[in-house]
Amino acid sequence: MPANTTASSGSTGTAGGGPRKKKGRRARLIVIVLVLALVAGVGYGTYWSVSTVRASYPQTNGTAQLAGLDGTVEVKRDSYGIPQIYADSDADLFRAQGFVQAQDRFWEMDVRRHMTAGRLSEMFGSGQVETDSFLRTLGWRKVAQEEYDNVLSDETKKNLQAYADGVNAYLKDRDGKDISVEYAALGFTNDYKPTEWTPVDSVAWLKAMAWDLRGNMQDEIDRSLMTSRLDAKQIEDLYPPYPYDKHKPIVSEGAISPVTGKFDPQAPQSEGIASTTAQGATEGLTAQLGALSDTLDEIPALLGPNGTGIGSNSWVVSGQYTTTGKPLLANDPHLAPQLPSLWYQMGLHCRSVSATCKYDTAGYTFSGMPGVIIGHNQDVAWGFTNLGADVTDLFLEKVSGDGYLYDGKVKPFIVREETIKVAGGKSRHITVRETNNGPLVSDRSSELEKVGQKAPVSNAAPDRADGYGVALKWTALEPGHSMDAVFELNRAKDFTTFRAAAEHFEVPSQNLIYADTKGNIGYQAPGKIPQRTSGDGTMPSPGWSSSYGWKKEPIPFDELPYEYNPKRGYIVTANQAVIDEDKYPYMLTKDWGYGSRSQRINDLVQSKIKGGGKISTEDMQKMQMDNTSEIAALLVPELMKINISDKDIREAQKLLEGWDYTQEADSAAAAYFNAVWRNILKLAFGDKLPKEMRVEGECLNVPPAKSSGPLDEQDKLVRECGQRDPDSAQPDGGDRWYQVVANLMDKPDSEWWKAPANRKDKATDNREELFARAMEDARWELTAKLGKDITTWSWGRLHQLTLKNQTLGTEGPGLLQRALNRGPWNLGGGEAAVNATGWNAAGGYEVVWVPSMRMVVNVGDWDKSRWINLTGASGHAFSAHYTDQTDKWVNGELLDWSFGTNAVSAATTDTLTLKP
Repeated sequence: MPANTTASSGSTGTAGGGPRKKKGRRARLIVIVLVLALVAGVGYGTYWSVSTVRASYPQTNGTAQLAGLDGTVEVKRDSYGIPQIYADSDADLFRAQGFVQAQDRFWEMDVRRHMTAGRLSEMFGSGQVETDSFLRTLGWRKVAQEEYDNVLSDETKKNLQAYADGVNAYLKDRDGKDISVEYAALGFTNDYKPTEWTPVDSVAWLKAMAWDLRGNMQDEIDRSLMTSRLDAKQIEDLYPPYPYDKHKPIVSEGAISPVTGKFDPQAPQSEGIASTTAQGATEGLTAQLGALSDTLDEIPALLGPNGTGIGSNSWVVSGQYTTTGKPLLANDPHLAPQLPSLWYQMGLHCRSVSATCKYDTAGYTFSGMPGVIIGHNQDVAWGFTNLGADVTDLFLEKVSGDGYLYDGKVKPFIVREETIKVAGGKSRHITVRETNNGPLVSDRSSELEKVGQKAPVSNAAPDRADGYGVALKWTALEPGHSMDAVFELNRAKDFTTFRAAAEHFEVPSQNLIYADTKGNIGYQAPGKIPQRTSGDGTMPSPGWSSSYGWKKEPIPFDELPYEYNPKRGYIVTANQAVIDEDKYPYMLTKDWGYGSRSQRINDLVQSKIKGGGKISTEDMQKMQMDNTSEIAALLVPELMKINISDKDIREAQKLLEGWDYTQEADSAAAAYFNAVWRNILKLAFGDKLPKEMRVEGECLNVPPAKSSGPLDEQDKLVRECGQRDPDSAQPDGGDRWYQVVANLMDKPDSEWWKAPANRKDKATDNREELFARAMEDARWELTAKLGKDITTWSWGRLHQLTLKNQTLGTEGPGLLQRALNRGPWNLGGGEAAVNATGWNAAGGYEVVWVPSMRMVVNVGDWDKSRWINLTGASGHAFSAHYTDQTDKWVNGELLDWSFGTNAVSAATTDTLTLKP
């Protein structure tokens, strides 16, 4: 059944925990050939001189020519290298934006466009063929081309073309080494030369953004994998319902009006509307979906590990509760730490806003894409967090010859051939097959060729023969208007035009918050969110029946929840449930974030308001750095009740006495508690999960799959090793696990608290025994990591951030990594804290996602707004602006954010004049 392919299959492992390919953390690009080239280059001595390094630095003063300009453009940079562009037409504004971003970040842009197009092998050789094959199968670039050709507005296309012209004007007559030092390194083993930028290169980036924010696909896989070891009730325990009683959803008022058929924020909510039919045709896939999970780990996750940590905080407070008398709006997206930062700060200013020059906006942009993604203009401010809507489904497909079964008939595949060019090697050819449910992702893995071979299905399912294929249905694989929405947001003048822009922001589905200079605040849930004919999207569906699948039309935009000037005077979005599912007729997802961060922000805002105080810009900034641990507040009182006789463990336990549950970098109590939490999760849950979900290389003696025998019968145990990348292994310790444990606290004799003696440790029979064992294990784990003297312990020593160059800084000799990478920094904060410096409890304490930027917008008095980036403006490794904002970011500081002409001029240290 496998499709014809000459691409390397890159086997991801063997059943039973045999040898497996070593993967880098966060699916980093492995560019060994480039590493060797750079190391070889060092041997050339003078070649790697200061002049070579500086050759690619941007010109920031004086005058330069930019072909195609209609008039003169000024680029004013402050002391952090942040540019503010002034022009007299839209075309000149975006042409200059492309030029300036290419100056600072073209290497990053070039690697990114090769990733989105499935062309990494052209730059980095055969090691990227497997990744390219998967991305070609998804067809990001193909869909982006269709959007540009058939969907996007003429005005959007003109802006995209102007941006591309600016990038290409910068590239013209420049050798690779004059663009970035990485090209000089690449030249030792590859004759690669950058090609011209195209508008579609910019559009394709939105597909990568959508991929990393795609919702519950990993949960769908994980639930299926769990069926090999856990029953339905146990899986339900690990995916508890959202706790609406203690964590407020975003929208607490309003409903779809029975009169207008549209969502009305003033309409009364009623109970018992939502209804979904759980699908039961497939309860699980074992090694096959494990292989798919491995494949997903190999795809460069530009935004971060996909899961409950991928999200953001944003909130807006009405002027009635602020010291300014106008709204204050805060936002900090939680994404993978990378160098340079994903974000690029910039201002785009028409000297005079008119019909031919429509923009006066500033904020955070993506290198390689015109416009501002998050920020403000003269009239409105906006922020994003991930809504987390379920916009992906996996479908089992009965493959037969040249087609697939659908309602009793064989339908032909949609087939396309793809050629992958490989630097230093022969081109590879693959065949991509698509069903009516999307591309067959199972064709891209040797293990997935027989996907579904062991999947339990109903008696009505077709004969599996050699197995079922797996297709991916995803809203982002349909052409859409999201690029139009970016420019529409930048031009929005009021809540009406803001909502009109939001209607076009189809993928990824984001929570959009709003404030304007007239004092209004608002929220809109946008996105192309599917309606399912059957099932709830939590498990793979049978693709051979029209009883499953998606309805033709997504949820109508007019029926999606929104708020405008709610009575409470503020709006909080932090990946919690959008609206109570029992009071809303459509299913948005079954896999929300569980609301720990959002509720903490709600509590902080409410406490200030109820105390009669007014919230200031500084208050918003302090809230962003709140380190409080919700799970510590639940568990520490119970941990302190346990009678510990061992003096060393008792010494550690005493660290928790009087601790206020804040996770400061210098806190020994935070270090010990988080180690205890990690060990509770491992003992109660992690050791009971299937190998496909546990950390790669960690081995246990476990009972055979779904064994009914006693777990302590050692003669029945088998040796089994984990198979998952540490950053995506389970239990990750996020707030879903907070809820799992909270639900079990009044069940001290639950089977979950019974840890088997499956290593060298004694078994536990109840919650108290498991907690005691976790405290013991944590004491000795930290002794090994931090030393026996607990007075030297600190959370920051465990919880470190290292910023790594995304292509050259992740592999290779230490000398090279020291040259390109920065850090480590000792961080406070933690998983599901407002200061969300995320870590995966299954994999360790290293920081795996962060608030990638922070901003507090002072609406109406824009020059008193504040912002910070994770790294700096420059992508050039030895530039002064490579990481010049990081120390301030670590300390929770924000920079002044100039917007008005006078404020920008006062902050300007360099001015470049671009002339036709």
